[in-house]
Amino acid sequence: MAASESTATTAPERSGFSRWLVKNEFLVRRLHSFTGLMAGGFMCVHLTVNASVVNSPETFQNNVYSIHALGKILPLVEWAFIFAPLLFHSVIGVWIASDAAFNQSNYRYGSNYRYTAQRITGYVLFVFFVYHVFHMHGWFHFDWWLAIAEPLGGHQFRPYSATSTAGAALRNWGVTLLYAVGIVSGVFHFANGVWTAGITWGAWTSPRGQKLAFNACGGIGALVGVIGLTGLFGMRAAAAPDKIADVQAIEDRMYGARVDAGSVLPNEHKRAGSHGEEAAALLLPADPPIDAGRQR
Repeated sequence: MAASESTATTAPERSGFSRWLVKNEFLVRRLHSFTGLMAGGFMCVHLTVNASVVNSPETFQNNVYSIHALGKILPLVEWAFIFAPLLFHSVIGVWIASDAAFNQSNYRYGSNYRYTAQRITGYVLFVFFVYHVFHMHGWFHFDWWLAIAEPLGGHQFRPYSATSTAGAALRNWGVTLLYAVGIVSGVFHFANGVWTAGITWGAWTSPRGQKLAFNACGGIGALVGVIGLTGLFGMRAAAAPDKIADVQAIEDRMYGARVDAGSVLPNEHKRAGSHGEEAAALLLPADPPIDAGRQR
């Protein structure tokens, strides 16, 4: 009794939220792994769609049009299947990583190196996700906010000028390197997370089953990593200064054809250069003439 009283006195005080998480650890852990699978599944689709630019800018643009064909329900789908699961997984993941008492049991599931790397890549991904959403989409789509975000390097992607704007946003090698780190971190976090999630859910419990699953998850992770990096450097190459005029011409032709056919409603806000000179300037070659941005 004295020992337990001593432990109780020296144990750090927990917040109400922290106590609730510990009390419902079984449910929280399964929701955490489930939302991780949702986020990882989205990442695989997202990287595969991006890699379609290697086939041609038309292929990538058609894929983007297919996504935006959801119209007004697109934000609902994004929040239900992407942002909400990602936020939940991130918040709970940060709590798990910072609360030793809650994740002590995880040490028996794998090496300490993977355990540590899983948590480090989780932090890296959280920072990268915040940056990526700002960089490409600007976080919020209010006009007054975009007027602030764009001069700061945000909201660079335009869905109806998909290849040219995404590629131009990756023109800087520092940004490209940051995206490469984000992709590699995401792929490792997902592949290792799927393996540990399988243990959590009892999908593979025997040593042989865990070894086979480990090899399979590693193979899938390597494949997704190659796809992700192929899309990243393919996007950058597709919007190189000597190619970008042709890519823009393709995007303009596809946009015009879809508007004429009635499959896309006219929306200049989703096209390059529609929110000011800063966005248009990104699409120009490295050393453009002074008035090149106004000639479009």
